[in-house]
Amino acid sequence: MSPRVGILWRAEWDPVDPSEPIAERCRLHGMFSAFAALGVEAEPVVYADDDVDAVRTLLVQLDGVLVWANPIEQGLDRDRLDALLREVGDQGVWVSAHPDVILRMATKQVLVDTARMSWSAETYLYDSLDRLRAELPERLGRGPLVLKQHRGMGGEGVWKVELQGAELVHVQHAASGSRPEIVGLADFVGSCEPYFADGGLMVEQPFQPRLDEGMIRVYLSHDRVVGFAHQYPRGLLEPEVAARLPTAKAFELPSAGDYQALRERMEQEWVGELQRIVGVDRDSLPVIWDADFVVGENDDYVLIEINASSTFAFPEHAMPTVAEAVLARIAAAPG
Repeated sequence: MSPRVGILWRAEWDPVDPSEPIAERCRLHGMFSAFAALGVEAEPVVYADDDVDAVRTLLVQLDGVLVWANPIEQGLDRDRLDALLREVGDQGVWVSAHPDVILRMATKQVLVDTARMSWSAETYLYDSLDRLRAELPERLGRGPLVLKQHRGMGGEGVWKVELQGAELVHVQHAASGSRPEIVGLADFVGSCEPYFADGGLMVEQPFQPRLDEGMIRVYLSHDRVVGFAHQYPRGLLEPEVAARLPTAKAFELPSAGDYQALRERMEQEWVGELQRIVGVDRDSLPVIWDADFVVGENDDYVLIEINASSTFAFPEHAMPTVAEAVLARIAAAPG
């Protein structure tokens, strides 16, 4: 008998008309096709916080579920969803990415935890608003900094901050549609208070001056690279610089020649180091996740983020590999 596999996404992320064939119309139609090619009819699970009980009833009947849900989505967080995924996981349903794995390896905390790795820029942790208020002024003397909230998406809670005299800062929010401002340093710090709610934090990295050369996103299934994308995030750049950059994002095969050095570092060095530091074994790594790099001043690769909550879009050529990984993990699960 074929395993029962669910593909879950938040209703707000991709609204669908239930009267239409959801698997063919949703953003993740390629994943449904990849499972179908393996003889498995994956089941759509459209999640909403108001439908937890109904979703639970469906999930406990499955052998496994692949999850796409951003940490912040139209004012919503993942608290209720993560509690549900932990609950069904404890009942034997295989979950990827599991919420506990995400917390270990795919929040901004991981930039601090892996700060001694060779992929890291100088990284600093602010674990309270008081610490940010006390220490940020002196640290801004080092040059422009990037501050990132613990969990977010689309540049939300990511700021480039640069000192402008003793009491003013030039700030640029990475969220779409934001523009540079000059504000009081004390006012900026005060505006960061929500990022520290419920045990939140902020992480600091130096601004990377070669950001306008683009970002390389490395896609992985477990510990193997399955593709790349070179794209140009604009959020932290001056508007006139951002306006000159390409808008297209092209996916590349894992064999793409320009990225073989990066692939080798990921597969032979960095993923293993990451696993040892955060305590995640190979089979618990997400079946699809990505790591984002920019080129540093010394031509090295600098990690700026790891994503595992909702890795999309990702290369279509990787979808069969992801589907195969799901079935392998379900087959290997106890019971």
